[in-house]
Amino acid sequence: MKRLPRLDVTLAAALLSVLLANPAAAETPEEKGLAIAQEADRRDEGYEDSAATMQMILRNRQGEEATREIRSRALEVADDGDKSLIIFDEPKDVEGTALLTWSHKVEDDDRWLYLPALKRVKRIAGNNKSGPFMGSEFAFEDLGSQEVEKYTYQYLRDEACGDQTCFVVERYPVDKNSGYTRQVMWIDQTEYRAQKIEFYDRKKSLLKTLEFKDYAQYLDQYWRPARMDMVNHQTGKSTTLLFRDYRFRNGYSDRDFDQASLKTAR
Repeated sequence: MKRLPRLDVTLAAALLSVLLANPAAAETPEEKGLAIAQEADRRDEGYEDSAATMQMILRNRQGEEATREIRSRALEVADDGDKSLIIFDEPKDVEGTALLTWSHKVEDDDRWLYLPALKRVKRIAGNNKSGPFMGSEFAFEDLGSQEVEKYTYQYLRDEACGDQTCFVVERYPVDKNSGYTRQVMWIDQTEYRAQKIEFYDRKKSLLKTLEFKDYAQYLDQYWRPARMDMVNHQTGKSTTLLFRDYRFRNGYSDRDFDQASLKTAR
């Protein structure tokens, strides 16, 4: 940030407090975009761990649907990315399949997939992160925690979104193995919740749009959506995730998110 000119000390202190309290007051588009992302991240800190039940609805270009029942767990990790575990319960052909993700702030995330039919754990290589997860329109890299450090940012504009006003921020993956060149995010200015994300592929063409709907607040602080819709504009396919039974502070530990937990998850 540029050095303040010679102002009255009290006035300078007041200006500094405004900048710290309002991320949107940062100077450049890059600083402003980063400040918005940091504030959104700060507001979600301290949840410790969470669990939820999900229904995944897959739709092909013709609108035909297939449904899967899933459970998810997450563990907040100090000074690193979160850990998450996704477990498939239905239908029978995917029952017991589980994905374990250790997200990291800077390094490539660690991912393991348990395939019950083969009774083995398969490590997902970093250069395969852009592949589709279990036939859905979500890529592996969409499923880990979205750490601030994984991107650079640029604030674009303010824009109406529904009945509120959103920051529109562009973010660029730092990892060269990402399947995206950039993402455009709509973040509401009241609670700093993601409302929509557009994903652009390696050819810089619009690939997918993700919308977050029906937010509810938990523990008087943490906002979670009841629905997420991912639409692939290039294939005509889509995936909907419906969330229910959010539960926080379940007492999970690292032992609930190791490779052995993949085979024993219930």
